[in-house]
Amino acid sequence: MKRKLFFLFVSMAVCLSLHAQTDSETLNKLFVKCRALNDTYTEFYQQKDYVNTVKTLRTMLQELDKLQLTKAEQKKYQELVRAAKNNSYYNLACSYALQNKKKEAIEAFKKSIEYGYKDYRHALTDTDFDGIRNDKRFKQVLETIREYDYLYILRHAKGYRKEATDTLPRFTYQQADDHSLKQMRTFFKLDSVAGNGDEVSKIINILKFVHNSIPHDGGNFGMCEGDAFDIYNYYKATGNGVNCRQLAIALNGMYLAMGFPSRYVTCMPKDENDGDCHVINCVYSSKLNKWLWMDPTFNAYVKDEHGNLLSIAEVRERLITDQPLYLNEDANWNNKSKQTKEKYLDDYMAKNLYWMNCVDNSCLNPEGRYRYYGERYIVLLPEGFSSPATVRSFYTATNDADYFWQKPPKEGDK
Repeated sequence: MKRKLFFLFVSMAVCLSLHAQTDSETLNKLFVKCRALNDTYTEFYQQKDYVNTVKTLRTMLQELDKLQLTKAEQKKYQELVRAAKNNSYYNLACSYALQNKKKEAIEAFKKSIEYGYKDYRHALTDTDFDGIRNDKRFKQVLETIREYDYLYILRHAKGYRKEATDTLPRFTYQQADDHSLKQMRTFFKLDSVAGNGDEVSKIINILKFVHNSIPHDGGNFGMCEGDAFDIYNYYKATGNGVNCRQLAIALNGMYLAMGFPSRYVTCMPKDENDGDCHVINCVYSSKLNKWLWMDPTFNAYVKDEHGNLLSIAEVRERLITDQPLYLNEDANWNNKSKQTKEKYLDDYMAKNLYWMNCVDNSCLNPEGRYRYYGERYIVLLPEGFSSPATVRSFYTATNDADYFWQKPPKEGDK
């Protein structure tokens, strides 16, 4: 329930703001009514007055059912209205469950699913359903949306396979003695940032520096060139945060400037219609002889049960095989909200680790914000998987994980 409390208000507000110039008067009036009803519902819920949360939600659903839109408005807003109904019915199911009204709760939950509710893992762990969780009918209804669970989807992906890679592009890394990277090292005072500890501590300190220096705003692809200088200066000039891609590109450049081979990795969902992905970093530790997972958006890295830092490949495999994973205690979003292993790894990253891509030449400014630099991307796919999102003229696809995660060349290698 907790994650759903303000969804109706927020989703309608966001959608209406996105279409501010073309909003329908009818929908605007409904929004005003639902905003007031949502406030009332929230107050009752916090007071644990579930009789009145039911009444309020029923009123909200009546208002949604009475909504009359033109054909053009229906086409434009039908998904918003469906989302409002599925969340209202979900909250109604919770309100009935908290009163131990099992039949009514299960019927409301079924209606929520009819209107598009798919968040299996949230419903599975929602404490509002504790009173009906073992009910056979509830389990049967919940099972109907298990196929949408991100861990379930990831665990049903096919594996990788070895293939001939002789003709595939090589991954290359800009060297730290490059003039621009030397300037970056000086500009950001990276030697001081990294500190005097061992290699791993330096890697983590630089991660924290980027996380604390440039805020994240997932809805803003900053209008600046794609390098750490411009991304940082864009934030300083505008006060606006940047998306996860730009944060990872900034961190990537700083790692390269310090002599750590690094890539930014775009982690993608299976669903081609899912517009959300996540971009993180893998940085190579010569001391540990492996790639390490580093995420500047959430100041996150991952360990196993023995305290060993893990790579992206290892985290993905452990999610699939249900092995222990431990998120660092100070993982957070913008130093405002703490991240948990369950939410960050089991849910968000499970969704976004279905397939991945990296630019083949890791450098200070790997891709243009305003122009095409001729960059090429290597795409790692589970065997047998393809979608329109994986087919681009500048993509080279492979099912060979060993090729994709190959170690960087040693200094002096050609």
